[in-house]
Amino acid sequence: MSQLSFFGADTAPPALSDLSGLLAAQGQVVSHTAHSAQISVTVDASWRASAIADRIVATGLTAEIGSAPDGSPRVHTADVPDLVPLATAWSRGGTKNVPAGWVPNAGALRTWFLAAGRMEAEGERYVLGLDPDAPGTYVALSEALMLAGIAPTLISPHGAPPGLRVSGPRRIARLEESIGAPPDHSEARAIWPRHEHGEHHM
Repeated sequence: MSQLSFFGADTAPPALSDLSGLLAAQGQVVSHTAHSAQISVTVDASWRASAIADRIVATGLTAEIGSAPDGSPRVHTADVPDLVPLATAWSRGGTKNVPAGWVPNAGALRTWFLAAGRMEAEGERYVLGLDPDAPGTYVALSEALMLAGIAPTLISPHGAPPGLRVSGPRRIARLEESIGAPPDHSEARAIWPRHEHGEHHM
């Protein structure tokens, strides 16, 4: 089966489509009319919020970092007309919906990992987190990641967030190649994909 080929997020110019990675994770469309839309995501670390805000700004929008009710960092885009197509594509009947045929490009994968990526087993596995409030998206997102050349395993462990697990050196290398280098923060570097950790673990 042929794989899609794309440049990594380090070389691809930022685009509004990169923000689809927030919606693949736990991001939400918080405002959506025919004339404007806004996306928000709550994350578990301040470095994630800062990196996501930088990514949003790089696409040409403004971003604001605030706090969720539980004190977690939350990032909002501006409420703008430019986001209407993205919000429309990811919404159906008031619920989150993966657009038909959507395949994450490098920028979307990077944004997804910034929002919800994590390491398991000392770098032998990595997980792209899913939205615990949108289980109807899990199968479609798993298929989309497979079409991006990174075949995952869907996990929904008790007591832990659901996600798409990436294991094996080739898949980890492709994930690493796609999402580019980590943000300049020690916590980010500690969980960022490094395929050499898995070279002896198939």
